[in-house]
Amino acid sequence: MAKTPIRFTHNGDERAVFVDDGQNLLDMLRRTAGDLTPKYGCGQGTCGACTVLVDGEPQLSCLTLAETVDGRAIDTVAGLGNGRLSPLQKAFMDNFAAQCGYCTDGMLMSATALLKKNPRPTREEVVEAISGNLCRCTGYEAIINAVLAAAGGAGAASAGRR
Repeated sequence: MAKTPIRFTHNGDERAVFVDDGQNLLDMLRRTAGDLTPKYGCGQGTCGACTVLVDGEPQLSCLTLAETVDGRAIDTVAGLGNGRLSPLQKAFMDNFAAQCGYCTDGMLMSATALLKKNPRPTREEVVEAISGNLCRCTGYEAIINAVLAAAGGAGAASAGRR
C-alpha cells in the first residue's frame, strides 16, 4: 500500500507522518499520532463523536482523508486545556454535561469552534452548533447549559442549581 508524507500542526505541534492511501483522519490521529480523543462512533459521519477542528472549523474526522490535512492545523480535545481543563471543559463538568462521555469530545470541539467565532452565542446558536453531534445519554440540556455557562450566558445561572 502506498504511503503519502504529510505535515500538519496537531494541537500546536508540527507533525510529519506517512499516511496510507485512503486512510481517514480519525484513523491517522488515533493510530499514527497517538491522539485517542477523537472517538470512533458511527464511521459514517452521522454521530459527530469524531469531530475535530481543521483550521478552526469542525470536521468529521471519519469522513476526512488524512492526506487532505497536509499543511493544515488539526485541533482535538487533547489540546484544549494545555494539561488543564479549558473553561469549556470545566463548564461541562460543572453542568453535568457528560454522562457516558462518548460524545463529549465531539461536542467540545463543535462548541469550541462556536465560541471562538461567537463568544456570546444564543441558546439557538448553541443548538445549531452542536446539531451534528448525537448524545444518547444527557438529553442535550446539560450540554447546552454548559456551553452557555462557558460563554458566561444564560447557562451560567443554571449551573449553580444542580
